[in-house]
Amino acid sequence: MLKVGIVGGTGYTGAELLRLLSAHPKVQLTAITSRGVSGPVGALFPHLSERVLLRFSEPRLETLSQCDLVFFATPNGTAMTMARELLAANVKVIDLAADFRLREVAVWERWYQLQHAAPEVVAQAVYGLPELYKDSIRTARIVANPGCYPTASCLGLLPLLQQPAVDLSHVIIDAKSGISGAGRQPQQHLMLCEASENLNAYGVSGHRHQPEIEQTLAQVAGKKVNITFIPHLIPMMRGMLATIYVQTSLDGDTVTDLYQNYYADAPFVAILPKNQAPHTKNVRGTNFCHIAICEPHHKTGLVIFAAIDNLVKGAAGQAVHNMNLMWGFDETLGLNQLAVVP
Repeated sequence: MLKVGIVGGTGYTGAELLRLLSAHPKVQLTAITSRGVSGPVGALFPHLSERVLLRFSEPRLETLSQCDLVFFATPNGTAMTMARELLAANVKVIDLAADFRLREVAVWERWYQLQHAAPEVVAQAVYGLPELYKDSIRTARIVANPGCYPTASCLGLLPLLQQPAVDLSHVIIDAKSGISGAGRQPQQHLMLCEASENLNAYGVSGHRHQPEIEQTLAQVAGKKVNITFIPHLIPMMRGMLATIYVQTSLDGDTVTDLYQNYYADAPFVAILPKNQAPHTKNVRGTNFCHIAICEPHHKTGLVIFAAIDNLVKGAAGQAVHNMNLMWGFDETLGLNQLAVVP
């Protein structure tokens, strides 16, 4: 059995990791850490009490070094303070925060307003988007799990990036996320009376996920892809929908076929029939991404929709997918849940 630890098991992403890993047939949950919470996991998350019998403990290196793999479901800036020592102890790492996503440390420091504590580890990290970097993930010692917005945005665009008939000089990504994407810490603007019956854009002048999206798109396209990326907060608990506008002479049928071929070996990407827009409820609680290509009435471009669950495909589920690849398991193991509807 694979011995797994989780650093930062008290947030929404940590809870999703616990839910998925507790049912994984190849995993033995070994350590769940928190600096602010003690006691049994089931006291904080009663829905896990029958499956997860561990108690929260302090994130000590001597405990985590007994694991084969450690997930970091922590705020930005935490994993980088422990990754070097864990790797030296032959423990593999999957970071669900942003510490190792950007290849240029100076760019990371500018966007995250922190000094990087382990810049030499950045070069070792593999970006954990399985649909793009599956082979590299299989041999990785440390994986940088993508952000939720970059996951939906990049999956929605990847098949188009090397098509000459697609204009990459101005791509618009209008993305909307459920409130759980902001984390579990209390914040006034996330309270029921503030967020309910409201829709708002944020990070309009620059969001931290923009350089991550640009980095991935440029690596595939072989050149800079100019994007306008605007995230929005929607008054529901979980779910994400990216609506992507591209200028191209290709028609919807051709592009739908292109996407079906591109993702033929991607078990968690489903291409819907042309003009059938995806619904976030149909991926709720799952590791799937539903993509559809639509032709607007004026037919001067295309609209691509990509829907995911921000806590699963956008975080914990993708991390488990990466774990499966790193250990040579069937990549779908422990991730075959269907959506809960209604």
